[in-house]
Amino acid sequence: MVTRTKRRSFEQGHLRKMLVIVDESTEVEAALLYCASRIAHTSGIIVLLNVIEPQDFQTWMGVQKLHVEEETNKAKARFRLFRRKLNQAGFEHVVTEEMVREGVITDEIAKLIDEDPDIGILVLGAAVDAKGPGPLVSSLAAGNHAGTFPIPITIVPGDLTLDELRALA
Repeated sequence: MVTRTKRRSFEQGHLRKMLVIVDESTEVEAALLYCASRIAHTSGIIVLLNVIEPQDFQTWMGVQKLHVEEETNKAKARFRLFRRKLNQAGFEHVVTEEMVREGVITDEIAKLIDEDPDIGILVLGAAVDAKGPGPLVSSLAAGNHAGTFPIPITIVPGDLTLDELRALA
């Protein structure tokens, strides 16, 4: 039997959180705007998570440290960019929480969900190219985690317009 952290998003003193994984993919924006629209209707917070995956720098600790520093700066720049996009789309009142973690992305997502009982849904954008929906969607929604993931996963088509996303959320 799998032990799961009890979700507390609707209990007094808690606030529902929707988790969006921030990376360099274009479909992240659709997931973000979908979340913002849902939160504008129902309240809550968007948690933006950027995971810095380990590189093979075992003998070069200085290189590893520099890599993490550079990736952290890129993550912070993405967070600023997405905040501007939210504001431009009329979601200036939507609250975001920004997190940068190091590790294997699927492991870090699972750890964060386990650590934060207010996270109630993971929202992923699906790639629209011929290669498939993207590695994260494939891994979490259809891979080893399918059927056992601790919270619902919403997959948003990456090519939806803002008006289409507003109509769905």
